[in-house]
Amino acid sequence: MFGILQSQAPTKQTATDAINTLSSRLLNGRLLEDRRAAILGLRSFAKEYPASVASGALRGLIGSLSRDGNDVDTVKIVLETLLTLFSPNDDSPEASEELSLWLADEFTQRQDNITSLLDLLNNNDFYSRLYSLQLLAAIQSARLERTQECVFTAPLGISRMVAVLDDRREAVRNEGLLLLISLTPSSPEIQKLVAFENGFDRIFALMNAEGGLSHGGVIIQDCLSLLANLLRVNVSNQSLFRETGCVPKLAKLIAQAVTDMDTEDGVADWAKPQRDKNLWGTLVVLRLFLVHGGLGTQANQLAWWTSGITPQTLRLGFGLSTALAVRAEALITCADLIRGNPKVQEGFAQLQVNHLTEEILTRRSAKMPEKPTDQINVIHGLLDLALEISSAMFFDVRLAACECLKAYFYQHRPIRLHFLHRSIEGYDSGSDETGNALATLMTNRDGRRSTDPYRIWLAAVILLHLIVDEPEAKATLMRVAEGDASAGEEVVTCIQALTGMLVAGLQRAEDERVSIGYTMLLCSWLFEDPDAVNDFLGEGSSLQSLLQAAVQGGAEAVLVQGMCTMLLGIVYEFSTKDSPIPRATIHQMICSGLGREQYVDKLTRLREHPVLRDYEVIHQGLSEKHAGGLPDVYFDKMFVNFLKDNFSRLLRAVDRDPGMEISVVTNGVQKGISRELVDNLRMQVDDKNQALQKAESELLNLERILGQEQAEHRRAKETAAVELARIRTINENLQKHHEEDMRRLEQQHRAAIEQLHAQHRDAVDQLRQQLQQSKREAEDHAARTSESHAAEIGDLKAMIHKLERELEKSNVDHIQDLQTAHEEYTAKLTSLETRAQRAEIRVEEAERRAKNSRQSADEAAADATAAKKAQAESQEAAEKVQAELDDLLIVLADIEEKRAKDKKRLKSLGEPTSDNSDEEEDENEETASNQGDEEEVRTNGHDGVD
Repeated sequence: MFGILQSQAPTKQTATDAINTLSSRLLNGRLLEDRRAAILGLRSFAKEYPASVASGALRGLIGSLSRDGNDVDTVKIVLETLLTLFSPNDDSPEASEELSLWLADEFTQRQDNITSLLDLLNNNDFYSRLYSLQLLAAIQSARLERTQECVFTAPLGISRMVAVLDDRREAVRNEGLLLLISLTPSSPEIQKLVAFENGFDRIFALMNAEGGLSHGGVIIQDCLSLLANLLRVNVSNQSLFRETGCVPKLAKLIAQAVTDMDTEDGVADWAKPQRDKNLWGTLVVLRLFLVHGGLGTQANQLAWWTSGITPQTLRLGFGLSTALAVRAEALITCADLIRGNPKVQEGFAQLQVNHLTEEILTRRSAKMPEKPTDQINVIHGLLDLALEISSAMFFDVRLAACECLKAYFYQHRPIRLHFLHRSIEGYDSGSDETGNALATLMTNRDGRRSTDPYRIWLAAVILLHLIVDEPEAKATLMRVAEGDASAGEEVVTCIQALTGMLVAGLQRAEDERVSIGYTMLLCSWLFEDPDAVNDFLGEGSSLQSLLQAAVQGGAEAVLVQGMCTMLLGIVYEFSTKDSPIPRATIHQMICSGLGREQYVDKLTRLREHPVLRDYEVIHQGLSEKHAGGLPDVYFDKMFVNFLKDNFSRLLRAVDRDPGMEISVVTNGVQKGISRELVDNLRMQVDDKNQALQKAESELLNLERILGQEQAEHRRAKETAAVELARIRTINENLQKHHEEDMRRLEQQHRAAIEQLHAQHRDAVDQLRQQLQQSKREAEDHAARTSESHAAEIGDLKAMIHKLERELEKSNVDHIQDLQTAHEEYTAKLTSLETRAQRAEIRVEEAERRAKNSRQSADEAAADATAAKKAQAESQEAAEKVQAELDDLLIVLADIEEKRAKDKKRLKSLGEPTSDNSDEEEDENEETASNQGDEEEVRTNGHDGVD
């Protein structure tokens, strides 16, 4: 009975068949209830069979969002089914990452699919909004860029998503917030649209509704993340943030948080970790406006200062109950708020802060009750934080305070000089109660170098930033010295004192951070400063100590060895032959004590050390691996850049000839005394001395020659006096005779003149007579010429009248000739036209004849083609018959050959054969056959030709 019932039971349906059936009902169903039932069935299979459901019903499900969008229940189950496809069971055989990518591609390939999901945000239904946001989040997690494009191009897509932030239902609002966070990091266009959709005001309203920075939860973190996405490297959004009054709102949030921290019952202990995260995130958002070198950084700094954010941030950094991470971030943010802005830097120095000591910070870390503190100037407070706190757990705070000090005098020369003068005064007086970088480096009174190496390191970094690129500051610091020369004490300059502290630290094997701090300062100071190098070389033993430090030590001392080698290279590079230790001697000491190969190797290993090579990617501060120990912070960022920029130059320094000195040019002016100028002046002095000696010898020779010439001159003078007396006598005699000769010559001259006057008068009379005669002859000739010209003119006029009459006659004859020629031309033209008509008739007749001839020629060519074709066919048939005949002959030859072989075999066996009769019969048969074949061939050939 049971077997009969089992055989009559219907066939069990598989899951694939059921999914296909439900998919068909979803696509083809006309009633809403039928489609909804099909979707419910598909939803039940989606967890276990996501690939099957997606391949058969995905497009139907997507289409149902637009077809049945007005039915809330249907939309709800459709969205649930789609979300299930994105997150199936982990143990499902069809679950895979490729499935999510395929689903996302199916949604993003058509803009209408994303638009349908965004349209659901207009629906006030809770599930429609929530599930559509979750589905968009799932799609963007798989295909972010394509989803961004679809959302950006969808009509009012961004507006609807931003409007979700106003939803009072936390689940919907939070989901929209997370979706905006994931869509905005890498799309500037979406960032701008979200900002222009009143995004900033909505974010601040949400943060205030959640309780602000002090009492807000993780939603505040999400709001800050969205703010960071909208403002990061987006100048237009930053400008909009300032111009729409968001700066006061942010200042109000920070001020409220700082006030709550100062009150005893401000925030519960369990809420403080979240408050610290919120404050840290807010400081990160502030720093997004303060990118070094950014276009809007100066405007942003002024806006923060005017709104009071800078003092509030500083107050947060020096708050008694501020966590260490927040304190360090607040001080770094203060550094960014004032760096490179003179107005803000000067105002910053006037602020007052809490005086934080190591005891106060320790009590805060142990969550012990705080004690009231005094107020001090912010610069003194920063110095105390950086130099007077020794615990390693506060290293990040100390480093942040140092960063704030560097920003305070960054690119502000008066502040640098003022700070340096105050440090020098405090060092000279010895009564400075606050931290003093110069005193820390120059003395070791408290013996904290071994327990707190970063005290020396931070002081060196502060002093380094004071003197770098500041010649006046270097000169001021070089005037600092210890010892009184008038009292017979040895005078030790600042550079020599710093070098002595460095050498002492190397000999005592102190922490390498101490040595690196001193060498960083000295390298930056001595570089391109020959005066400072000469000051350094004033203590010759320091050079030998550095050589020993560069050679000694194992593999763990790579940094110290490299820094000492670098300092030696700088000293040699900028030394001169007039230095306290000549340049050639320094080169010899380096080559003999270290060697060129070791010099290059030390510098190369220093440059390739991970601390320098990976400086930009290594966290410069405390981390979990440094718990209880010192962090791996060895170099300042400015020095790292200095080393990388000048590494190749220092590497080649040892190869330069000692005779070639380096001239340093600063701001277009050569620094120090030009070695070339000194050498030129020395050469000029030597040349002048030689010229002077030569001139003196020549002067002696000239004086001797002068004495000789003077004696000769006296003798010549006496001789000349005698000769002059004789000449005077002769002259007197000549003068007497000269007067008589003059009178005689005058008489002769007057007679000659009278004779010449008479001759001139005679010549003038003759010329007048000749002129009158020539005038009469010219008048006669002119009269005759005028008469002849008048006769010629009369003849010419008569000739002209005659020619005119002949011309009129010739014109009349010419006209008659032209008429006659025209009549002849007309007659010839008529005859030619007649002949042309007859020629045209003949041409037409010839064309008809030619056409008939071409037709006859075409017919003849066709007949010839047919004949050629027939001949070719007959020839082909003859060739075919001949081929068959050749084949028969070959067959007969084979038969004959076989028959001969058979006869030979019979003879060998002794059987009788009839050779002759057979041969005769064969010949007769063959002859008859051949004749018949030839006759047939001839007959076929004639038929083909015919």
